[in-house]
Amino acid sequence: MNQPAPRALIAEDEHLLAAALQQELTRAWPELQIAATVGDGLSAVKQALALLPDVLFFDIRMPGQSGLDAAVELADAWPTEGPSGRPFPALVFVTAYDQYAVQAFEAQAVDYLLKPVQAARLQKTVQKLQLALMNKAQPAINLEATMEQLRHLLTAPGIASPPAAAAPSSTAPLTLIQASSGSQIHMVPVADVLYFEAADKYVRVLTAAREYLIRTPLKDLIGQLDTQVFWQIHRSTLVRASAITTVTRDEAGKLHLELAGRAEKLPVSRLYAHLFKAM
Repeated sequence: MNQPAPRALIAEDEHLLAAALQQELTRAWPELQIAATVGDGLSAVKQALALLPDVLFFDIRMPGQSGLDAAVELADAWPTEGPSGRPFPALVFVTAYDQYAVQAFEAQAVDYLLKPVQAARLQKTVQKLQLALMNKAQPAINLEATMEQLRHLLTAPGIASPPAAAAPSSTAPLTLIQASSGSQIHMVPVADVLYFEAADKYVRVLTAAREYLIRTPLKDLIGQLDTQVFWQIHRSTLVRASAITTVTRDEAGKLHLELAGRAEKLPVSRLYAHLFKAM
């Protein structure tokens, strides 16, 4: 029985570079079908979930959402269970030359292409991809390996700023937050905060009794908080670890946690599920 032709998705915001990559892929891998080409990270996630391609070519720098953030979001939503379960696509990042980015990709055995894409280098990438597709692991194992790579890349200089970059180690953790509630500004002790959640242009600050809003981006806030006290459980959520009362796994395998003083359940993304590995 003949295997279906492999399919790829290209996410690149520069149209000429996307067209050039597609043209070079046609030469280097004639059997590969380009299922779609998109220009931003949000579209990349949406199309990848709709098309379930075998290979992803993600530009690192894209408007709205980086290629790395898109890969993380996609991995969190990727179907691995049931009849539709599939191995996570083979992932290739496309980037302008950056010594630190290249070192990070090589350290995590993640394949990459430098702009402008060179035919000889692309041929090596194609050979790696073809071998990877021949040796597909079980969906869950495949995805966990990808998650481990992405976890390391998220803190790699040259790709994403490590949390400590926003606040040098000599700086004391944040203890007081100026937050708005209606037309008032409140001074909220960090010791009272149970969790932070990014929402549109704001970050919600939740205590046991109230909710406030601040404009500080979550990625900047992470660097101002004690990471032993506040754990990141989702790209949009930080929780006070000592307030966690229960962690439950649903039928789909997703984790949700509850906090003392709050009624809602908070989802834990696959990227941070390792924090609760004992489950």
